[in-house]
Amino acid sequence: MDLFINPSGELSIYRQIMRQITEAIAGGVLKPGDKLDSHRDLSEQLVIAPLTVKKAYDELEALGYIETQRGRGTFVCARLPRINPAEQETQLREAARKLLSQAYLAGLNYSAVEKLLKEADRDLTGLQKVKA
Repeated sequence: MDLFINPSGELSIYRQIMRQITEAIAGGVLKPGDKLDSHRDLSEQLVIAPLTVKKAYDELEALGYIETQRGRGTFVCARLPRINPAEQETQLREAARKLLSQAYLAGLNYSAVEKLLKEADRDLTGLQKVKA
């Protein structure tokens, strides 16, 4: 899995790493048991400090998305964390309201938002639209 970092992005570098890994897990690009690059390897690929990668990995481990096995490496957890369904629905409802508010303020209609969501789904899941 390739990660891309924007040093001048709104999120800190370690948060960008966290976001991309969690999105890859959510989209099925990374599956339970998949091995992640070591801190050193990933930091060399991204040309960043190894401690930045370690911070991202430590937080992802604390959240229950990845686990480090001493002497073997870092892996996607076999059992991913579950959020209380009611709490999850509340969070998603709030995120949906925020998304629609931003879209409407930008002059987009619901159809345009739906199109953007479908594109984001393809990006997350790696599925490409098949043309008939």
